[in-house]
Amino acid sequence: MRDLKGISVGYWVTHGLFSLWMLFTAYAEVAIAPARAEFVQMGIPDYLRVELSIAKVIGVLVLLLPVSPRLKEWAYAGFAINLVSAVVAHLAIGEGAAKYMWAVVAALLLAACYFFWRKREVRTYEVGK
Repeated sequence: MRDLKGISVGYWVTHGLFSLWMLFTAYAEVAIAPARAEFVQMGIPDYLRVELSIAKVIGVLVLLLPVSPRLKEWAYAGFAINLVSAVVAHLAIGEGAAKYMWAVVAALLLAACYFFWRKREVRTYEVGK
């Protein structure tokens, strides 16, 4: 049981940090001019910027609310695709590491989230047996 408590703490800490990070970036992409300008500089259409922000908010809700494991898997995959695409977009226009490291760090945090989620799912299943 003690192991499950540690896994749960890791789960909520990583998911809390990642969720705050994604909610802030979703807000910034819509409301902060320099963030909007980054999308223009990369040649990403305005509608896609808004769509990505909405998808981030929905993804955060899916990660934090009690929904089916399959839906959570899709949210993790969506965030992974989003973060890898961010790194690729910055590299494609020749920007340095300072511009895309936020996405790399967020991806590492996402990996930790996924690790704790999987551990928690397995432990919860074992305890419930």
